[in-house]
Amino acid sequence: MNLATQSGQALAIHNLSLEFPTFSGAVKALDNVSIDVGRSEIVGIVGESGCGKSVTTMAATGLLPKGRYRITSGSVSLFGHSTLAMDDGALQDVRGKVVSTIFQEPMNALNPTIRIGKQLTDVIMRHEATSLENARRIARDTLADMLIGEPERIMKAYPFELSGGMRQRVLIAMAFSCNPGLIIADEPTTALDVTVQAVILRLIQNRARRTGTSVIFISHNVAVVSQLCDRLYVMYAGRIVEHGATSTVLETPQHPYTQALLRCLPERVAPKQELEAIPGAVPNLVHPPPSGCYFEPRCKEAVELCRSRSPRLAGPDRQQVACWQRGAAAETSGQGDRQ
Repeated sequence: MNLATQSGQALAIHNLSLEFPTFSGAVKALDNVSIDVGRSEIVGIVGESGCGKSVTTMAATGLLPKGRYRITSGSVSLFGHSTLAMDDGALQDVRGKVVSTIFQEPMNALNPTIRIGKQLTDVIMRHEATSLENARRIARDTLADMLIGEPERIMKAYPFELSGGMRQRVLIAMAFSCNPGLIIADEPTTALDVTVQAVILRLIQNRARRTGTSVIFISHNVAVVSQLCDRLYVMYAGRIVEHGATSTVLETPQHPYTQALLRCLPERVAPKQELEAIPGAVPNLVHPPPSGCYFEPRCKEAVELCRSRSPRLAGPDRQQVACWQRGAAAETSGQGDRQ
């Protein structure tokens, strides 16, 4: 199934709400989340840990464990086809060929007992009707494209023989090896030093631009996203609180949460000054606030309306924000308390 050649956006998530049943109650992980990714577009999703970034993309690609979650509303469309309606066999055909994921931990994402070359060729042959010899050629070429010297030697190596940065390049090569229409990069630079991080970001961006591949880049680091993405979604407690062109959102942030994230960046603090932190914590999503903005308890600008009603995203496409203090009241009047 080659969805990438068909019509439609690379990914369209509309009003997706999802919860995880637990003995203590349902964890309301996503609340009316809408994210669109166009063809050949690089889109970032940022926010603190536990805000729903990875859950959103895992739900969209069917990677969440079956029977452990409930989708209570919304739709997901991958190149014009609903992934929520696909069975396991169809999803397995889609993953790797149509959409690939670069996982967060390069130390754990590769099988330590299998050589790099076999892991790459197995993926290629699973999704391409090709010979082993041609699969090995594709694997070598893709490794070389990731600026890996001596790709033939690397293919014979085991993962534990490679550095973290080299393993991450192998994972990127694996993700791009079948020319998918969409790549999901889930914090792929978290465990890497700054120098290697910059190289990895450049490799993803250059390859995506050259092949026309769409990319979703997930990160808690706003500075990293600023180097890579065309558009940016800011998530907080399972909701989208701000969205727009990356340059617009970062240069003129509107939501107090986005502003707080930017104030936490080390490069925005003078030497020897204390780094600012956002007070409080993300709300307990088993028992979220019954009404109002989820960020209100941590917000310096909160007013009474913030405690009683939930704002929805409002504003022009270049920058939308869910905040009563930024004009949401006029657009959402009478629309209820859901985001």
